[in-house]
Amino acid sequence: MSDTLNVDTLDPPLRNALIRLIISLADSKRLLGIRYSDWTLGAPSIETGISTASMTQDEWGHARLLYAMLKQLGMDPSPVEHDRAGEEFACVSALDHERADWAGTVALMTLVDEAVTTVLRSFGQGSFEVARTRVPKMLAEEEYHASLAAAWYRRLAESDGDAADLLTSATEGMLPGLLAWVGADDDAARTLAEAGVIATAEDRLAGFRDAVRDLVSLVGVDVDSVELAADWDEARGRTSGRPDEEACERARGDRNRALLVE
Repeated sequence: MSDTLNVDTLDPPLRNALIRLIISLADSKRLLGIRYSDWTLGAPSIETGISTASMTQDEWGHARLLYAMLKQLGMDPSPVEHDRAGEEFACVSALDHERADWAGTVALMTLVDEAVTTVLRSFGQGSFEVARTRVPKMLAEEEYHASLAAAWYRRLAESDGDAADLLTSATEGMLPGLLAWVGADDDAARTLAEAGVIATAEDRLAGFRDAVRDLVSLVGVDVDSVELAADWDEARGRTSGRPDEEACERARGDRNRALLVE
């Protein structure tokens, strides 16, 4: 475990890098919850729909805990949660749009959730003390997500018909952006690694690849051969693009503004 970071003496580059990391994780959790909720009523079975509802609740709870970490850096999290334009959202790019089919959602459950968990685990083992205390419970709740995702991924990968092809296509489409996000190695990411806030890009990538290698091989994908996406947006800490406007409205709580309770 790294020495504890003194948040009162952070220089601007480290402080800004830490803010970027927290917002990217929190936005990804919030949008992941939205994408799970999209399938609460459309999942293949009632039991799976109930599971996606539970996962939605988990991800939104995790997002709130992550946004709240900004208070440790002297920031009010409320404007970040509720007042940003879509182009300011920093979630991983695979969450920008609703998945058109269940196979795409299974790929999201398997790959996006694991990518976020990989970075979150590294964050929870680092030098930012509040992450050390809050992240372990999140990771414990993620164990069920990973189990359900792996079961569905295997089921679809081994099925006949269109499902396996759709799963392959979704997997191939998601991995370059996810690898770029997990393995971010720009100035901000290196600053965080040097301060012990997260592991190095090499270690994070190795952890993610180890976690998904066997599963994606079921659809003929070699995760070690996939190149990282090149369209990196350093300001937000993600690849280019933005979530669709409906998802942004839901993430901000625009329709329930009058009901917001802090």
